[in-house]
Amino acid sequence: MAAGRQAVIEVEGRALTLSNLDKVLYPTTGFTKAEVLDYYARIAPVLLPHLGDRALTLRRFPDGVEGGSFYEKNCPRHRPDWVGVHLISGDEGTIGFCRIDSLAALAWVANLAALELHTSMARADDPDAPTMVVFDLDPGAPAGVLDCAEVALWIRSVLADLGLACLVKTSGSKGLQVYLPLNTPATYDQTAALSRNLAQLLERQAPERVVSLQRKDLRTGKVLVDWSQNSRHKTTVCVYSLRARERPTVSTPLTWDEVEAACDAGDPALLTFEAGAVLGRIESFGDLFSAAADLEQELPALG
Repeated sequence: MAAGRQAVIEVEGRALTLSNLDKVLYPTTGFTKAEVLDYYARIAPVLLPHLGDRALTLRRFPDGVEGGSFYEKNCPRHRPDWVGVHLISGDEGTIGFCRIDSLAALAWVANLAALELHTSMARADDPDAPTMVVFDLDPGAPAGVLDCAEVALWIRSVLADLGLACLVKTSGSKGLQVYLPLNTPATYDQTAALSRNLAQLLERQAPERVVSLQRKDLRTGKVLVDWSQNSRHKTTVCVYSLRARERPTVSTPLTWDEVEAACDAGDPALLTFEAGAVLGRIESFGDLFSAAADLEQELPALG
């Protein structure tokens, strides 16, 4: 798709007017809105299965990553009539989250400069039933992504001892995220308790490396295992979402061999991927995160 100020295209029989295609959204690299749209169009086959059936919070950057942003839960009223919503009721009332379950809908939302896509732990048709547990690993400087990688490997080991398989992806920002697929009945009380207990276990075992509380005064040089993301009221960056960093990095699924190799090499660059590289990885590996949508595992009993 050539960059230009405006173009009208047809996607899945839907007419879309794309605006400001030549606008640079990532100034450091010159990555344009046209390139953002191209990335999301090409990544759609592996992204949509993780996106379309969940509540979606948009983080929009109309003036690019250096121009400020805003979060949007309610789907814009000016949406086309063929872009549906997930109606979810809660403490904030009823919110109509955008239902982005098709290539046309994804192209429409990307045209809003919604660079970041944040999704719920539960599917929209059962918002009280998380289908996974997330361990969000956030390094406090001078700790970095390699410290997160070591903690991720510890989490994998603990879960493996419980007979559970887990997945890992980059946040696309500073850290990593470990996911425990469930796809069996569970509540947020249960998933939050598991993640909190595991975070506190690692904190007791390696207090100089791991922290389970978000207090800034405790986080210097440590990895926060943020268990609080396991909440009905929160969303976490979706796999394959772009991030609003200096460069167009992506929240990228990894193999555990890659995590181990990065630790062995001491090279944080092995855990950072930009849009073009991620598209190449899809051609080589397919969707490394597919098990998040369909692997069935039971939450272990606590006690």
